[in-house]
This record gives sequence, C-alpha cells and structure tokens, in this order.
Amino acid sequence: MSQPVILALILLALAPGASVDESRLDQVEVAQLTVHQRIIIRIPRLPFTSREPIQDQQSLSWSEKKGPKCVAMSDLVGAAISAPDSIDLMIEDGSRVRARLNDDCPPLDYYSGYYLKPTQDGMVCADRDAIRSRSGGSCRIKEFKRLVAKTRR
Repeated sequence: MSQPVILALILLALAPGASVDESRLDQVEVAQLTVHQRIIIRIPRLPFTSREPIQDQQSLSWSEKKGPKCVAMSDLVGAAISAPDSIDLMIEDGSRVRARLNDDCPPLDYYSGYYLKPTQDGMVCADRDAIRSRSGGSCRIKEFKRLVAKTRR
C-alpha cells in the first residue's frame, strides 16, 4: 500500500466519531438554525364596481388634501389605479389615500398586479418605499394625499 492511503486509514481510525462512547449518548446536543425569509404583502386590486353601486361611484369625485407621511401596511385592504402616476390605496376604516409616484417613474404594468415589500416598522412611507409591479418594475412613492369624497351634482 502507498503511504498516503495508510496515513488516511490511520487518521480515519483516530477520528473522534470512530469510536462511540456510550456515556456521551445520554448528553444533550444543542444546535442553532437561522432562517431568513422574505414576506411580500400583496394588495388586491379592487374591481371598478367594488363596494359602492355604479351610480354612487359615478356621482363621486375625489379631492386631494394633505396626506400622512406613512400608512400602516396592516391597514391596507385594496388598491386601484387612478392615473399613470398614482395609485389609490383603500384603508381598513373606509378612507382612501393616493400614493403619488415619482416623476421619473417609467410606465409600469400595474394592471397585472402590484405589491409592497414589508418594512421593519410595518409602515409604507413616502420618500422611502416603492410600489412594485408583478412584472418586475418599481416606482418610489413621492407623497401621500388623503382623498375626500365630493358628490357631483
């Protein structure tokens, strides 16, 4: 036999796992496993005839007021495309907030759906977060505007 093979056999025989000490079988071994995960919050697109009857929707218009800096992700229940540069977010309490997107935002295919990446604080904030389309693009949120319903006469 060649010397490397003999040396390998000797090392294998001397390895700690080669002989099992029965007293060690009763001891507890501790191991640690770290799992990294990504959570994606999908916002459902509401159909045009969502909660209000069509007549009520046609008689409503929305005026923009000063909006919040951030919105809690857990409060979002839906979204609708209002213009090429903005998306209306429906809040759990029935209110609406318009997310205005940056001016340099390319036209994205939001009709196939969109989502927000969760943040550590659980908020989606203007000048920090982006709305991502399912087709792969993203646009940064420039500002939020609170929407107030006005009835048309």
